[in-house]
Amino acid sequence: MKRTVVLYLATLVVLIPVDFLFLGLIAKGFFASQVGDMLGEIRLLPALLFYLIYVAGILIFVSASASARWQTTLLYGALFGFFCYATFELTSLALLKHWTWPVVAVDVCWGSLVTGLSATVGLLVANRLAPKV
Repeated sequence: MKRTVVLYLATLVVLIPVDFLFLGLIAKGFFASQVGDMLGEIRLLPALLFYLIYVAGILIFVSASASARWQTTLLYGALFGFFCYATFELTSLALLKHWTWPVVAVDVCWGSLVTGLSATVGLLVANRLAPKV
């Protein structure tokens, strides 16, 4: 139980600031130029719920297994991010008038990268602070 809590918190602590850095600084201008008026102020509660649920998914499908190694966690984390972000992006492209293919490409690549990175760093921290028994 302790290991799961450490793994969850470590993954969350990596994911949130890295994602906010990307969305709030690095790619903000890109998203604004692509989908402009569709963007609004960040609503904290839905954002927080997303991160809490998403990290639970990362643990369930990627990093909580007793056999998880950093190499497999990186690979499966990136794949989990790819499938999750592609689901959102392609649904948005299908339904939203101003969604664009460049947004889909950038965000799916980002989702793959940030999920693989967060899952892997979370696993390494958990291995260090709460080793497998």
